[in-house]
Amino acid sequence: MPAVLFLGLLFCFPMAFHQPQPHHAKLVIADPAVERDVDTALQRHHPGGFEVTAVADAREARRAVLDRDGVAGFAAKGRHAVLYVAKANGATLEQALTKGFTQLAARNHQKLTVTDVAPTVSKDGPGTTVVYFGIAWNVPGYILATTLLRAVTFNRRKKLITVAGVAGLFSVVGFLVGAGLGFFPNDPTALAIAFLLTTAVATFSLGMAPFVKHFFPLAGLGLYVVLSVPSSGLVPVQLLPGFFQALHAVMPLGNAVDALRGVLYFDGAGVLKPVLVLCVWITAGMALLGLDAWHHHRMALRREAQDEPEDVPEPPVEDPSVEAPTPTALPVHPHHFGELLPMLEGTVRDGEQQPIRHVAVTVMDTGGRQLVRTTTNARGEYAVTGLPEGYISIVVSHPGRGPLVHQKLLQSGVAVRADFTLHDRRNATSVRAGAQRLDPGHARHGS
Repeated sequence: MPAVLFLGLLFCFPMAFHQPQPHHAKLVIADPAVERDVDTALQRHHPGGFEVTAVADAREARRAVLDRDGVAGFAAKGRHAVLYVAKANGATLEQALTKGFTQLAARNHQKLTVTDVAPTVSKDGPGTTVVYFGIAWNVPGYILATTLLRAVTFNRRKKLITVAGVAGLFSVVGFLVGAGLGFFPNDPTALAIAFLLTTAVATFSLGMAPFVKHFFPLAGLGLYVVLSVPSSGLVPVQLLPGFFQALHAVMPLGNAVDALRGVLYFDGAGVLKPVLVLCVWITAGMALLGLDAWHHHRMALRREAQDEPEDVPEPPVEDPSVEAPTPTALPVHPHHFGELLPMLEGTVRDGEQQPIRHVAVTVMDTGGRQLVRTTTNARGEYAVTGLPEGYISIVVSHPGRGPLVHQKLLQSGVAVRADFTLHDRRNATSVRAGAQRLDPGHARHGS
């Protein structure tokens, strides 16, 4: 996995960011008579770099840029020409367009005037600040999912509620920082986009975890760093190679950046499509969670029908930066916020219902492998967490007492209790012997 991530970073970032060139950037020309000349000149210097369309006049060319139907609009009349650009699309794209059309106007002996129809705020000179905030809402969504994988006492509903709560908190804090410090305009609509981005990443990560298993770190970092950042818009999308332009159209980070630019600088133009893409990611994550729940339910029904447990796959390996959940014995006391909660707990008593101290409690999986071993405290209590879903066996034993075994089914987010009553071996033998002496059938059989 480190080798794959190394190669991914090695090739994706330089290919996306090194010497950006226009690829299928849409231009709008005000005069249809000028369209062919402009198209020919641009294709000569940038083959396949631009897609040129014509509109009636300069007003429509300007409107096309504001509606995000084109990255630039060009209108020429006599010795004067006007280029409409939007710095909100990225200063690198604005500079490339200005340079190209300045040369074009000079060859036609025209004076070019550049008009910025969507300027950014003063603190966002490069026009990429929304990308940085998008990354801040993107990567923590994946880390949130890896953290929730350790929340073994949370069921799927609680995990989704936690995702929504954390996403809401992150979106509010990020927006207050960005708008309060003047990094982008104060438009509360950005809150919804930020919320959708964090929710989409966290929900899809939770959903894919049971299916990618040990490759979860590779899948998460590959999706949300290796592929998302180069296609996010740090380099304007129109200057990216075709592969990264295609990624930008489907990755949550790239769509969130498009939506943020739309609500902050273009009066909501072009926002619907990226919002729908983010909703698709959320829906796909919930569908994967539902599929995993259905799979576990089906396996449980099959085990019940066969009346014998089967091996249950262990939880997926998590991000290396986060400790994976392992079967662990816990002290029995009221748990405070942030402490691990027990998945399995119980009490061991004797025949007189008095607690027994130092009883050995061993938890095993269906294959007989010991998961964890602990002992009861002075109150006869024990607690364990970090156990995988599925059937487990709990064996309790104490010197001088007969051992007992209980089998329990563990489910995500459900705490299970297993209490035991251990009888003294001598008392149990005496009781059985007395019962045999009082049994007439046994007496006749003996005679």
